[in-house]
Amino acid sequence: MTGGSSATRRRARMRSALAVAALIVAPAVAEAEPLPLDPAREAKVAALFEKAKDSPPALRVFLRGMPKGGDLHNHLGGAIYAEDFLEWAGAKGFCVDASGLGVEPPPCPAERIIERFAVADEFGFDRLVNAMSTRGWQRGVGRNDITGHNQFFGAFTRFGPIAGETAKMLVAARRIAAGDNLSYLELDHNTAALTSSVPSAPSGLLVEADLAARYAAEVKALAPLLPKASAELDADEAAAEKAMACGTAAAEPGCKVAVQYLFQALRALPPGPVYRSLILGFMIADADPRFVGVNIVMPEDAYPARRDYKLHMAMIRFLAAKYPNVKLSLHAGEVTLGLVPPQDLRDHIAQAVAVGAKRIGHGTGIAFEDKAEDTMARMARDGVAVEINLSSNDVILGVQGEDHPLNLYRTHGVPVVLSTDDQGVLRSDMTNEYVRAAREQGLGYADLKRVARAGLHYSFLPGAALWSNPDLLKPVGACADLATPSCTKFLSENRKAQLQADLEQRFAAFEEERLRRAAKQ
Repeated sequence: MTGGSSATRRRARMRSALAVAALIVAPAVAEAEPLPLDPAREAKVAALFEKAKDSPPALRVFLRGMPKGGDLHNHLGGAIYAEDFLEWAGAKGFCVDASGLGVEPPPCPAERIIERFAVADEFGFDRLVNAMSTRGWQRGVGRNDITGHNQFFGAFTRFGPIAGETAKMLVAARRIAAGDNLSYLELDHNTAALTSSVPSAPSGLLVEADLAARYAAEVKALAPLLPKASAELDADEAAAEKAMACGTAAAEPGCKVAVQYLFQALRALPPGPVYRSLILGFMIADADPRFVGVNIVMPEDAYPARRDYKLHMAMIRFLAAKYPNVKLSLHAGEVTLGLVPPQDLRDHIAQAVAVGAKRIGHGTGIAFEDKAEDTMARMARDGVAVEINLSSNDVILGVQGEDHPLNLYRTHGVPVVLSTDDQGVLRSDMTNEYVRAAREQGLGYADLKRVARAGLHYSFLPGAALWSNPDLLKPVGACADLATPSCTKFLSENRKAQLQADLEQRFAAFEEERLRRAAKQ
């Protein structure tokens, strides 16, 4: 068996998804125009960038308006700010629990109804927000009592009671992305129809020799969940579109942010549930083109994740052979010296690349791997990008500044993208990641443009890319001359190329605006 759905159903789903994507964001491709590449203009704007770099507020203002391509490492659950979750919980009658650090369903005493609590006890509400994020920890609250790692992952346990708000989460994430001038979100997101079955997976010992037989049994039992998962996502997306008035004259800017999904398998569980979550991920990515790939998440330093890392890679290798068209973006190397024993730093990234990962999430521990230079050479040769999450790595791992391997990857030619990871929990956004890359990692304006382009080029968006070489800005043959019918046709048929061409137009508009403003000062 090589897939989880019929060819007819898959084609129908693809047509539907592409039609929706075209409505969400459709750069003009009726008449292709030459890409507005202007090195002289870019150099002038780069000089303005260097001046702004001396002042964090000025740099923030500059980078806020800069087009930023795609965010390829963004967990939908972690993208939401605690205040939004609490507002939604309050609308459902939820209450602050007795500890004051979480929420629970009604009934409860009147003084603990969320809205009343927020008004009556301002500082109590502050403590609640701090508990549901790393806000307080990042400002020194409780640092002697809990690590950033534990504060971050512990915050997610407090979201659990506030379930069933996916449509609102999609709206919130797209609004933030639009404000950051992003074109595309590749969201790590699972539907309840699929994840609810994971805890009931067979328990007990599971070894590599058992994978084929277990897969055969699981795929038959899980197949009926796929249409339910797709219908669930249909409803959530439709509700989000309606809330933003997409397709109407009153459409919000967030409507123009294209969205696709990565199924996130769960690694800090016993082998049976991990394997079931991976099987579900490959099945839904094969059946529903809105799911453009599979990831594996949860703390890489958790005991089951460390113990079973090689087994998890074997699971992925087996499933990748069954579903060769499903792409992989794998969390790997989200560890550092002192967090885990030395043996867990030796080859996690190398293993993930070896099983076919097209992108590596985090990759923070690369300098501690046995064959780090060989792995980076392979990533550079094969176009395996690394998703850099500066705020996340700082809070969770304590890795920042010169200790961060961002520039090590760049030196070795590895494609780099900047991502937010969990911007709500981390109290960050993409503009902040660009600010940190500039001030802490020394990236210049041209470097950040390359990062923004990489965020689309190394995405799993459907269709071919505009660039045959994104670093040299060499278009594919069909668009060697963009003002031709062949290029117009190419852009209309390739979603990725559409967004890449649109990004260049947005760069030109941004740069011209910066120069106009500078001329007036």
